[in-house]
Amino acid sequence: MSDQAEQLYDRAKAGDPAAASGLITLYYERIFAYFRRLSGNDEDAQDLTQKTFLKVWSSLRSYQKRSSLCTWIHGVAHHVYVDWRRSRDSSQWQSDDWWQTCMADGPNPFEDVAEKELAHRLYSLVEQLEEGNKQTVHLHYYQGLSLKDTAEVLGVATSTVKYRLREALNFLRSQTAEPKFRT
Repeated sequence: MSDQAEQLYDRAKAGDPAAASGLITLYYERIFAYFRRLSGNDEDAQDLTQKTFLKVWSSLRSYQKRSSLCTWIHGVAHHVYVDWRRSRDSSQWQSDDWWQTCMADGPNPFEDVAEKELAHRLYSLVEQLEEGNKQTVHLHYYQGLSLKDTAEVLGVATSTVKYRLREALNFLRSQTAEPKFRT
């Protein structure tokens, strides 16, 4: 845990609301981005992020520093997401229309369009993965958690994380491979 995060945690655990606000500021963007990708829209991502930090605040005393604070917060977020997903009807899932509104930041608009199309295709393929594999990809690749931290958040062995990532990559490769033509 970084010195800043540790100081904020200690003060927040003692009941300092300003320190708790500081922790939220430190981790809000990462957790919001995690939920934004999973839910596909800002409104649900905001609600889930708020629920996560409410749980973090009410559970600060239970954090035992066996993992990094970042990993622990991602674990709380994962459980909030799983509960939210269970409570939703699968017909309520949002589309990926928000990709169309992303700002271009590349030097060449044609390169940017190609990158957006590839990213959209990959994100769409990731959404087709079995739920455990999808969560593993989200936490390890999108959120940048280590294999060990991803395993801890999901409550599985590191070898399971490796297996799920290998399965996911094999699926993505099979779906993006160029078709072979006979001549």
